[in-house]
Amino acid sequence: MICSNVADYREAARRSLPGFAYHYLEGGAEDEITMARNRTAFQRIGFEPRVLVNVDAIDTHTTLAGAPAAWPAVVGPTGLNGLYWPRAEETLAQAAHAAGLPFALSTASTSLIEDVRRASDGELWLQLYVQQDRRIAENMMARARANGFTTLLLTVDTPVAGQRDHYARTGFALPLRWTPRLLWDVATHPRWAARVGRHGVPQLVNIAKSADIGPGIEAQAAALSRQMDRSLEWDDLAWLRRNWPGKILIKGVQSVDDAMRASQHDVDGVVLSNHGGRQLDGAPSAMEVLAEARGSMRRGFDLFIDGGVRRGSDIVKAVALGARGVLLGRAPLYGLAGHGRKGVDHVLALLYNELQICLRLIGCARIDALDASRLRLYETTVGTPAPDPARGSKRPAGARASPRGFDGQTT
Repeated sequence: MICSNVADYREAARRSLPGFAYHYLEGGAEDEITMARNRTAFQRIGFEPRVLVNVDAIDTHTTLAGAPAAWPAVVGPTGLNGLYWPRAEETLAQAAHAAGLPFALSTASTSLIEDVRRASDGELWLQLYVQQDRRIAENMMARARANGFTTLLLTVDTPVAGQRDHYARTGFALPLRWTPRLLWDVATHPRWAARVGRHGVPQLVNIAKSADIGPGIEAQAAALSRQMDRSLEWDDLAWLRRNWPGKILIKGVQSVDDAMRASQHDVDGVVLSNHGGRQLDGAPSAMEVLAEARGSMRRGFDLFIDGGVRRGSDIVKAVALGARGVLLGRAPLYGLAGHGRKGVDHVLALLYNELQICLRLIGCARIDALDASRLRLYETTVGTPAPDPARGSKRPAGARASPRGFDGQTT
């Protein structure tokens, strides 16, 4: 099929993957209300274009965690990617580097830190889960430092795994239990089965190496989930800093209060995130929290967001609201699952092209010139603009621009 946008690649992934693998990629927690909210939050925001502006040349360059990037996005950390394509993380890292973006490797990756570094000369970040035995995390950080990883993403929204009903519906478990239903699911996707037959069932090799666990997905999954350190607190950021001299971002922040608290510690920013709607159903979208938090953080403290980014215009909206950049989760994986490296390259190219088109159409030649005055909030995903009693009033000198009808409150 011809894929002209991320939604087309989502459909290609659905066709290519067995049901259990596709639902692992696409599914959310419980009733998937938060996952849907992630998209709705973008859809409620529109634009206020400016015309007769010279947009012949567009500059999308920025810095992300202190490193130059071609546009404000990161190919974000996602786990168990070997379900979708062999050597998945190496492929994602190579595509990210080709697009001028950082790549963030998950603790739950199916490729080793060392193999990803050998595959790519690009900017690499490490996403970290902390287990009860913190020596595992310390070993992983040491390995990443030795291989030139520059930024650490400490994920803090997973003391337990969210309730994911689709696991029961599709028979997904680690290790896979070969029921008749699962065997039929695999048999009806022969290309996927052939790839797994050639390359083997993916394993959590990264966590296995740092935890000194041998082959066997069951023990590896236990090390990742059942042994998660649920005692992790704000004071433990000092321990993290002793083990990581580079940039640190706290990933999984879901409130303005926690974002402000993080800014008081020795970290460089936060990723506002609800884990793609896979953890707490009913959590706010990152864009909603961003709208409240904009302008409240100390200078130099970066806000990133993830969850629901499907268009280049979504990136424009996030940056205009104050995000340093976005993390791309499912979107590159749709490309990977459907078409491998070519699919990831094309997904990133589509998003970048849409980003440039959007900037030209709203009359903004530089990504760093975006602010919330370019935006307009709608009461629903379609319809009339929300009323703005302050419309037409002058902003105080130095005040941050706000989108029309956007008072920072969430609904």
